[in-house]
Amino acid sequence: MSIERKLLAHFLNAAHGGSDPSYCRLGKDLEEMNVELNPEIETKKNILGELSVRLSSYEAQSSVEPYYAEDGDALFPFLQDIVDNRKVLDDCKTDAIEVHLWEEVEASTGTYKAYKESCIVEVSSYGGDTSGYQIPFSIHYLGDRIEGTFDLKTKTFTPAA
Repeated sequence: MSIERKLLAHFLNAAHGGSDPSYCRLGKDLEEMNVELNPEIETKKNILGELSVRLSSYEAQSSVEPYYAEDGDALFPFLQDIVDNRKVLDDCKTDAIEVHLWEEVEASTGTYKAYKESCIVEVSSYGGDTSGYQIPFSIHYLGDRIEGTFDLKTKTFTPAA
């Protein structure tokens, strides 16, 4: 069975520091969104002609482009605050959740297998053309990925036991 792309859901926490999480689903204007893993690979060939490959880490990131600003979208104030105040470091830190909508945990509960990870949001530009105000951004994942479940109705993440 092929899995439709819409069943891999990406959520970004748009809440400002200390607030209750406010997860927004990404994808409304996106025709494509990938998590680029950017693996750190080291290859060596020894004197016997044998090749060894060592994969030591990942520097995962995603690009969200376009993102059209919409009044009432919870993600818009978060991104606009980064733009207006030229936020850096931990002021751009939040968390992202990847939800596998093809892996329902309990039948008919709306709870699915998910992975949560801290991330930095990098706004690359803002403005756009006559199609609307755009704030394209990248998500840089920090590597503290944990497994759990995500409830679509309440938009809450629960870490696995």
